[in-house]
Amino acid sequence: MSIKRIHIDPAWSFHDEAGNHIDPLLFKLLQAIREHGKLTQATKAIGVSYRHGWNLLNKWASFFGTEVVSLEKGKGATLTPLGEKLVWAEQRVMARLKPQMDNLASEINIELHRALSDVAPLLRLHASHGYAVALLPDFASDYQLDLQYQSPLDALSALNRGACDIAGFHIPTGVVIPELMAAYSKLIKPQAHVAIRFISREQGLMVQAGNPQNVQGFKDLLRPQLKFINRQKDSGTRSLLDQLLKDEGIAVAGIQGYSDQEFTHGAIAAYVAAGMADVGFGVKAAAKQFGLDFIPIASEDYIMVCNRKALNDVALIRFINEIQSEAFHQAVAKLPGYKSDRCGEILSVGELLAAAS
Repeated sequence: MSIKRIHIDPAWSFHDEAGNHIDPLLFKLLQAIREHGKLTQATKAIGVSYRHGWNLLNKWASFFGTEVVSLEKGKGATLTPLGEKLVWAEQRVMARLKPQMDNLASEINIELHRALSDVAPLLRLHASHGYAVALLPDFASDYQLDLQYQSPLDALSALNRGACDIAGFHIPTGVVIPELMAAYSKLIKPQAHVAIRFISREQGLMVQAGNPQNVQGFKDLLRPQLKFINRQKDSGTRSLLDQLLKDEGIAVAGIQGYSDQEFTHGAIAAYVAAGMADVGFGVKAAAKQFGLDFIPIASEDYIMVCNRKALNDVALIRFINEIQSEAFHQAVAKLPGYKSDRCGEILSVGELLAAAS
């Protein structure tokens, strides 16, 4: 059967003290103006008339008391500083809230599908958030995928409780994180579990386009004028960062902004792109999405773990077929810094833990 899915996206609602509301379509218009540099092309790109776009800009200028776009004859259209801030604000909100919205949408979709007479097989996946993982629901055509974004340890704990069928998390390549591997080892059971390779990805430092601060590596984070933005404590990326800093003998107390946190790679990139920080740590795909420069530092393998007996379940068989498909490989190839060379390969968790220790 064809599986329909509901998507939930956060949306702005602007109003002033007098109760005047402004159309949030402005965000699409501003992004199109940044991309095309002309109001005529921008309005065409988002499917509205030139007149409507012009009126929208005037209404927003009146609302804020200043222009959001500068229009000059012969020079096209450019965003004003306020226009730029609005675009970055919208991107930051989307990057921060999208995983939570996707979790909610997944729960709603499963409940709706349960009401249907012909229900496809269900696979419950709890996984660390990532750009490649976010592709999975679009490829789940012959089974239901209940995808919930969780921290690595929460995902593995859910697998052991029977709250999910498969758990996804990252393991660094060539970097040993003793505390993290000890925690994984308590939750991964060599006799009961098997591992499924997913993708690999690059992690590194994200800086403004052109690298105006000439950041070359972690030691530059100790410069007092540089502002850093960090990931939350329970994320795999934070564990990787902390270990890399420890290996280089860098005290985190000397990093300005180390205690400031965001919850996705996209949110880190949006934070840097907005000028709220000079440097962030995350995946290359996020840096490129927000027009940032990227300094590669490490690579990671994304691994899925499931119960050995689940390999015979219809939903899991279809999932493995999905991630081994040429269409999925092509989608991953479009993500900067991502590779899917061994996607779908099954290995013992003993091999997995030995390689990472």
